[in-house]
Amino acid sequence: MRPQRLRFALVAVCATAAVTLAGAAPAAAVPSTPVRASSVAPGLAPLTDLFAERLLLADKVAAAKYGTDTPIDDPVRERQILDDVAARAVALGLDPDAVAAVFRDQIEANKLVQRGLYARWDAHPEQRPTERPDLVKEVRPQLDRITTELLAALRDTQALRNGPSCEPRLRVSAVRSAYGHRLDVLHVEGLVRALPSVCQG
Repeated sequence: MRPQRLRFALVAVCATAAVTLAGAAPAAAVPSTPVRASSVAPGLAPLTDLFAERLLLADKVAAAKYGTDTPIDDPVRERQILDDVAARAVALGLDPDAVAAVFRDQIEANKLVQRGLYARWDAHPEQRPTERPDLVKEVRPQLDRITTELLAALRDTQALRNGPSCEPRLRVSAVRSAYGHRLDVLHVEGLVRALPSVCQG
């Protein structure tokens, strides 16, 4: 995976989406809800769609933690997640180390977005969240659901991820997911960070 090339492609897509959402294109061309790339072209899109969904939840995680003593980095929680997905991977017939690597990238991508949001809110107090989501009751159930779906998607895409066409397919899926979920530049950076361990070939 060449992150710079993918980053340029994704940022270009996001710029186009921003113009569209600003009204440069007919309103009918703008979906009222995020469009999953997997509904257009399956392939690896089930993975990149879930990556995008997980990154968007980083906003709620950041809003829950911002201005509190709760740090962005939580090594104990992160280890629990990685141990859990590795154990579940074995039951699905997947390489536990490879699966843990994918989830490690998701965690780092999520933290990248959180740090970016903190910096944005520090610089622009008027953009700070006005509500503090409940991490345990509101956010973690959504993360747990995405984790289960990600494990299933890793199982279902195993052949593609081991194949020689994985990287170009992943780039296309990531661009479509970024556009479909209307990711801004910060979340695009997170999506790029989420991808390195996907292709195993």
